[in-house]
Amino acid sequence: MKSSILRRSLPIVLGAALAASMSQASMAQNVKIGSLSAVTGPIANLVPPIIEAEQLAIKQVNDAGGILGGRKLELVVGDTQCNAQASVDAAGKLVNVEQVVAIVGALCSGATIGAASNVAIPASVVMVSPASTSPEITGLEDKDLVFRTAPSDAYQGVVLAKYVKSKGINSVALTFVNNDYGVGLASAFREAFVKEGGKITGDQVHEDKKTSYRAELATLAAGKPDALVVLAYAGTSGVTILRQSLENDFFKMFVGADGMRDDILIQQLGAGALKGKLLITQPTSKANSAKDTFDAAFKAAGGDPNSIFVQQSYDSTMLIALAIQKAGSTDRTKIKDALRFVAGPPGVKVGPGDWKKAVDLLASGQDIDYDGAAGSLDFDAAGDVAGVIGEYGIEGETFKEIGIIGIN
Repeated sequence: MKSSILRRSLPIVLGAALAASMSQASMAQNVKIGSLSAVTGPIANLVPPIIEAEQLAIKQVNDAGGILGGRKLELVVGDTQCNAQASVDAAGKLVNVEQVVAIVGALCSGATIGAASNVAIPASVVMVSPASTSPEITGLEDKDLVFRTAPSDAYQGVVLAKYVKSKGINSVALTFVNNDYGVGLASAFREAFVKEGGKITGDQVHEDKKTSYRAELATLAAGKPDALVVLAYAGTSGVTILRQSLENDFFKMFVGADGMRDDILIQQLGAGALKGKLLITQPTSKANSAKDTFDAAFKAAGGDPNSIFVQQSYDSTMLIALAIQKAGSTDRTKIKDALRFVAGPPGVKVGPGDWKKAVDLLASGQDIDYDGAAGSLDFDAAGDVAGVIGEYGIEGETFKEIGIIGIN
């Protein structure tokens, strides 16, 4: 009796096991790349469009035949909270549990440094950040594993200083958040502004997430500067500093960089309170056909091309996909070695939406050179790119690009 039951049950058990095995094999066909995003934390308001841009690149790859002979590309999102320790935990899960072959991100500079130093570099996982701008990243001993598609603040800080001076602002008070982003950008700005003949009447680092900065602001205002430069994230200390400055009439003019280009300022303080009083800069891209192609596709998918760092995040994702295809493998080291080959010359130019063309060129043994929505992405020895900086003003209830800052 027992043996009979076993014989009848065996085909069912084997069939179930085979189905499960086939299901797992099918899932294993997906090529996973990680997205180290700050889903929560000080820049959470900026992140949804960034992830949407990454997902657009994934969809375009899969819709055009997939990767490595028809396999699907999959994006796995991890939350760094814009925090170094949380980024290590998120990167560890992506690399060791999800087994991603490369990472887009992180976004915040401290998160990129933490994840790279403690997880990605030891595991030979390439990272391409669309938004980490700290100059400290340039000097990382990263074994050629950390790249970025936005320019370093060593450049943005200089452009910001010259831009401020060109606006007739000859003296500033400077407050900057105590993290890799704030400290690095402040250092570059400070040196360049003084070199341009500007005067810094007050210079203070501040801690994030305080409920009041009134004492620090009163001290900074005592020097009677033409403007207050706030190098911080709008979602935390930035909005509080601006609100308390306006409430107490400490300053007449404010200056911020990419971390302050967040509509939360307009939502919480009102466009009328800020218009004509706030200068904002951020990395952007010059008008080009690749940007036009991306912007149209992103808009058609329901995204807003005006959102911060969406061009860079799309490009970071597409570069990783092209490197995987060039490597012909999910081997992490081979992907790293292939990245420079697809990002720069020599090669046939490809851009956003050209996945099938790029795959065919690589299959025929030809080199490709990806020029992205954010512009040319020819990495230097440190994995950095050149870039352009735009100026932004308030239009309605959002920030809009006024133009490229033509200062070198």
